[in-house]
This record gives sequence, structure tokens and C-alpha cells, in this order.
Amino acid sequence: MSVVRTVLLLWVCVGPWVSTYGALVISRDTKVQDNPDRTRHITKRSVSDVEIEVQSMKVDCKVASRFAHTVMTTVAKNKGNSSKEIFFEVDLPKTAFITNFSMEIDGETYVGEVKEKEKAKKQYEKAVSSGQTAGLVKASGRKMEKFSVSVNIAAYSNVTFTLTYEELLKRRLGKYEIMTRVKPNQLVQNFEIVADIYEPQGIAFLDAYGTFITNELLPLVEKTVTDKKAHVSFSPTLDQQRKCPDCDGTLIDGDFLIKYDVNRAESFGDIQIVNGYFVHYFAPADLPRVPKNVMFVIDISGSMSGQKMDQTRKALLTILNELHEDDYFGLVLFDDNIEPWRPSLTKATEGNVTAAKEFVKTIEDRGTTNINDAVLKAVEMLITDTQQNLLPENSVSMVILLTDGQPTAGETDTVVIKENVQAAIDNNVTLFCLGFGYDLDYGFLDSMAKQNDGLARRIYEASDAAVQLQGFYEEVASPLLSDVHFRYPEDVVNSLTNSHFKQLFNGSEIVVAGQLNENDVENFLIEVSAHGVDEYVIQGQATAQEWDIIFPDQEYIFGEFTERLWAYLTIEQLLDRKDKGSPEERANATAEALDLSLKYSFVTPLTSMVVTKPENEENPDDVLIADKLTEDQRVGPHPQAGVLYAGGQPLAFLRVGSASYPPSSYFDDSYPLVDGDPHFIIELPEKNDALCFNINDEPGTVLNLVRDPELGIVVNGETIGDKKTDSGSRVNTYFGRFGIVHEKLGVRLMVSTKEISVAQDSRMVKLQWSHSASVKGANIDLHITKDRSLTVTLKDSVKFVIILHKVWKKHPYHQDYLGFYTIDSHLLSPRVHGLLGKKWPGNLKGFFFL
Repeated sequence: MSVVRTVLLLWVCVGPWVSTYGALVISRDTKVQDNPDRTRHITKRSVSDVEIEVQSMKVDCKVASRFAHTVMTTVAKNKGNSSKEIFFEVDLPKTAFITNFSMEIDGETYVGEVKEKEKAKKQYEKAVSSGQTAGLVKASGRKMEKFSVSVNIAAYSNVTFTLTYEELLKRRLGKYEIMTRVKPNQLVQNFEIVADIYEPQGIAFLDAYGTFITNELLPLVEKTVTDKKAHVSFSPTLDQQRKCPDCDGTLIDGDFLIKYDVNRAESFGDIQIVNGYFVHYFAPADLPRVPKNVMFVIDISGSMSGQKMDQTRKALLTILNELHEDDYFGLVLFDDNIEPWRPSLTKATEGNVTAAKEFVKTIEDRGTTNINDAVLKAVEMLITDTQQNLLPENSVSMVILLTDGQPTAGETDTVVIKENVQAAIDNNVTLFCLGFGYDLDYGFLDSMAKQNDGLARRIYEASDAAVQLQGFYEEVASPLLSDVHFRYPEDVVNSLTNSHFKQLFNGSEIVVAGQLNENDVENFLIEVSAHGVDEYVIQGQATAQEWDIIFPDQEYIFGEFTERLWAYLTIEQLLDRKDKGSPEERANATAEALDLSLKYSFVTPLTSMVVTKPENEENPDDVLIADKLTEDQRVGPHPQAGVLYAGGQPLAFLRVGSASYPPSSYFDDSYPLVDGDPHFIIELPEKNDALCFNINDEPGTVLNLVRDPELGIVVNGETIGDKKTDSGSRVNTYFGRFGIVHEKLGVRLMVSTKEISVAQDSRMVKLQWSHSASVKGANIDLHITKDRSLTVTLKDSVKFVIILHKVWKKHPYHQDYLGFYTIDSHLLSPRVHGLLGKKWPGNLKGFFFL
């Protein structure tokens, strides 16, 4: 018998239109039995055997005028007679800003401090050089990021974790949503989710329900809604949580959702003035939709082959069906060639839509990727048709670009492409960029969209990709107004957030905030003008109300929420602006966003939260850093691990590799992370169980990962170790090289942390990680994202993705290493093996093609 560390997860989350997951992860020792093939099978234990007890967990969310303030508090106790390590993990919306974190241990409180990122750098490097984990925030699924910290707790001691974050709820498709995922996996003595909502406009509707709610649990969902207030709670007792009277299993396993909207008036919107700050919410009711002119620009390069192309066709067929007859549309397909469906835009009559759908069905993948000329062609068609009066007056024009790669044909310099597109659009068209999958330059797409009044979205390469595409289109399908201007008296207000918006879509909301020059200002004139079906101009008087009138119940309010809402919105917009404009404008936006982040203690991409843990003998200066991730840092090139099939039946989810790639939520939000050594986790869907095992052999060991004798595919991995190890410490091993052979295609590929070598027949090509590149051959396609990932697509066969994990060059212990993942593994034959199979002899070194 041997002992490995497993984790017990307690999930709880709150967030607007994004899943917010809170998790307390408790370490415990679980006994396992060594199998002859070196795998270890986890033996389940009763919750009553766990020495770490979660005594309470509370999620307290207060929403005041759409601004959400969430506090997650967890108390855990070490019931054992020796010290234990306790992990606290919370998944929060990627659009939220952490504002506070603390740990209370034995009456002493340890509080995180928000500092400028550069000033926290020395502490970060010190933590890295001492071998400590220096990051508290990691990617976690599509719309979340994970905050995690661990602390060693003495025997019979308690620890209280408290995390606070804030966020402005975004209205999407006519509602705000708070989603709480509950997956305790154990009984929790005091478990409570509370949401208090206050909306001065009045609450139009509110619904609260859970995917796991049974008839017995239904009465526990308490919901009280008055004109302007709502209180929702869910707090089951231990007995109410039980699956059965005499067992420790819990019924609490699923999603708890609150959806609501506020009353809308046909006016200039709702303005609230509190303590020298004002917030203006604008989403007038019952406006007629404006006709739109939309160009769909679709990437059909070779990397879109297979499922991506199928999903794109499926989404386009649905979207074309949803066009209104007064809309105009066009299609531009592109690889290294540009292929418009028709020379100009077409009215969305039934006949034209049918013809377009037949054309879409014929789309096939082919060459490389010329983004520059494709977007310019779409813009040219829109501008030309507008100038020739072929499009309706007072209509809205937009380009929707869908691509899965980086520019590899025509103009490939992304800076030049952005300049070309911005010059061509010249504020006349809105650009939306949809990035398909992980293996792309998302930062480029995001910046290009923002420069042209649009936004970028990542379409995740999963089974629901077509639904994601359709969902985005629904958000922009019904424009109501364009060129929306908000005007306030300059002698009354200052420090305005954005006050000009390119478009307002049905189901969304515009928010403007600012400061008042004088705190005692009681009213001022505002004007909103825009283009709609008719010209839209409306004026009104903003009037301050007494605090005790507008907010009569203090328990619904958290501090100076209007000021914090203004700061949050200002920082968010400044962060968008720091990538646009002249160098001076970008520098000013960055400096202003940093000052506000520090003043209001927001963890943003410009700041870090420094968390000092209690001293111990091993790590006397244990300092961790919580950063706000950018989109590229959040997800990066994370491929989907595959599902192994045999005889057409799914056998297991497969992931092989190191570190936290791909993110756990790529499968679902509870899929475990893999860190450290070549660590294998195989989920067995049919058994609702898992096998996990590790490899602790000497560096230089070669492992057979995949062998398919029917297809002729072999994948081997060679391990490397740390630069040095302390005396008596276990040797950490990682993957340093992979060899991939397709015998029938005559393809041999070797990937190391230094370079990539590919051989076919008598030809050998070497590629470097330091440059992005795409190579398309008769039997193999390669796509390199600089210093990040390699995608290997074998003809009519499985796809592999290799991730390069780069480590700080001066790290005294660790070095660069690789992770390996499979995609489309259902294409492997029933004879595939190797995952659990033989380990190749330790003396097999070096070049290891078989």
C-alpha cells in the first residue's frame, strides 16, 4: 500500500452571465493499491473519515443598481492530531476585480495587499527563485479564472478564508443572471447562498431555480420580491443535504440560478446621483429595430478542416434563417484567396437566403490565411454599396470575422493589418472578431475589433461551438440605435466614462458614470441623441434624491457603491483604450488606470495582490502573487484533450502532460488539473470513477504514449528532470521531447523544448519555437504559435497538440517542458493502446522514433 494526496472539492460560484465558482479544496490522505502496471486506483472513503472539516461556507452577494459585491467566506477545521495543508479555491468571473483577500488563523489575520505589478515583481521573483508557487490566479474555463491559496494548519485549529470581488453586471439578451454552481461532494455543516438585490428602477421579473432541486428541496429556495428589492437564499441543513437518511452523499450537485431584469421606461433612461457621483443607465423600451447590413467573413483555410468547418456551416445555416427580410448580407470566404459569394450585398429575401444556404453547404477547407485582404474586401463592399445607395438609409453596417488562425498569406504583419482595416473602415462600420479555438493570436483580433468599435469573442473548440456562434449573433442581430451620444453640462460633471457608443442592441444596456463638480448639485439637464429608424433626440432632467429615499434599506448597500462603480467602469474602459491611439494617449490611459486600480484596491492587469502566508520552517518568506490575467494569459493555446474510443465506444477521457493545461473547464468545470510530473488522469465515464498514476523514473526515460498498429501511429515521450535537486528530495520529472511517427504516411516528427523537426520521405525541415509559422503538406499540417503551441494535423487521422511551458530562465531548479494532448482521438482504431502500456527500457535515449 502507498499514499497519494487527493483533493475534496466544494464548489460555489456567483456571477453575471458567467459562471462563478467557489471551491474549498481540502487535502487528505487516501489509501490506494499499487497495481502491477504501475497504475494506482483511488479508493473511495466516507466523508466522516475526513480529518479536515468544512464547518461553514457562505456566499453573500449584494447587488445595488447592477453593481455586484460578492464576499465568499469559508471556515475549515483540522480535526486531526497533526498539521494539514488546506487549499482554498474560488472561480470568479474574468470580468470581476478581486478587491480583498484575508486568512484568519489562530486569531491572527493575514491580508492581501494590492500593489503596482512592477513593484510586486521583486517579491514575485523571490518566490519563484525559492521554488514556491508564485501565482494565485489561473485560467479556469471559458469565462472564469481560479483564485487559489493553500495554508498549513496546526492540529485542532481553524482557518477562515475571505475573498471579495466586485463587478458591474452586464445586461445580455434582456436579463442579468447570477449563477451559483454547488458541488460540495460532502455534507457542509453551515452552507448558505444569499443574494440581496436592490434596483431603484423596480424589478420587472425575477426567477430563482436549481438544476438539482427536488420536490424535497424546493421549499428551501426562499425568494422574496417587492417593487425594488429581492432577497433569495438557499440554506439546507445537513439532513436536508443527504441523499438518504443513513448516508453521507449529498443532493447538492448542480447549478442555482437567479435571473432578473428591471423596469424600462421610454425616456432618457435612469440616473442615480449619490455622494457626488452619478450613474446613467440607458436601455429604452419598445424601440423599433434598425435594418442591418452584415458581411460574414469566413476563414476556410486548411486548419478549419473537420469539426470546425462542420460547425461553421451549421451555425451559418441557422444564422441565415434568422435574418430579417429588410436586412442586407454578404459572404466572403477566404484562405490565401478571397472569394465573395456575390459582388455586392443581397437583400435577405426568402429566395436569396435559400441560395446562400446552398452556397454555404459547399464550403470546403483549403489553403493558408489572408485576413488582411478578406476584411478589406468586406469593408469595400459595404462602403461601395452605401455610396451607390444600394443599402437602406439609417441602417447599421457591420463585419463579422470568423478565423481560427493567424495571418499567414498576403499581409502578415498584424500592426499593418490593423492600420489598413482602421483606415478602410474610417468609423463607418463596426467590426466583430470571432476567434475559433485556442491556436490563434487573440490579442490581435481583440485590438482590431476595439479599434473599430466592436469586440472580440473566443469561440471555444468544443461540441457546442455552433451554438456559441449563434449565441453571439443573437446579441448583435437587432440593432436599435447607432452613433449614440450622451451630453451633460461641462460645468456640472467631470471625469466621464465613455459617452459615445457606436450601437445599442436589443437586450443590452449602456452605462455612463461621472463625478459632479459640486457634491450638492441637485439636478442638471441631459441629452441623448442617436440614429434609429428615425432620428432620436431626447432631453431630461437628472434629479438627486435623498439617500434614505433611494436606498431605504441599508443592508442592501455596500459602502460608496456609486463611486466604486464609476471607478470600475473607468478602469475597464481605460484598459481597452491603452491599446488604441497614439503612444502618448496609450501611456496616459495606462497611468490613469493604474492610479485608480491602486486607489480602489482592484486587482487589474496593472496591479498584483501580494499575499504573505504564515511563516514556517520550510518557507520563512512565503509570498504569493495574485494577478489579473489578460485573455491570452487566461486561456492561451489550450487544446481539448481527447476521448479515447475503441470499437466505436468511448473508453476514457485522456490527458497527458504537465501544469494546468488545458483548463479544467474545457471538459466541464470539475475536471481536475494536472501539475508537476508526467501525471496521467483517466476519467472513466461509464464507471463514474478515475484512474490516476504518476511516473517517477529517472530523467531520460522514454514512454510509449499512443500506439495504433492499424493506422501506423506511434507517439513516445521522453522525460527530463529539474536542473538540480536538493539532497534527499524527490526528483521531479517532466516531458522534454515527443516523437510522433505515422508509418503509412511516411511522416516522422520530433519536438523538443528547443526546436521542431519534421521528416517526410527524404526531406527534413527544422522549425523554431521563436517564430509563428504554418506548414501545409500533402500528409501533415503544422501550425506553430510562437513560444506557446504546436498543432499537428495528420491526413485523415487524429490531431495532436503540444504545449511549450516556458520557465523563468534564471530559475534555480526548473526548466522548460512540454505537454501533450489529443484531439479527434475517436479517429484512432479499436486497436489503439499505449496509454497504460509498456514503458520502454531506461537505456533507450536520444532520438526515439520506432
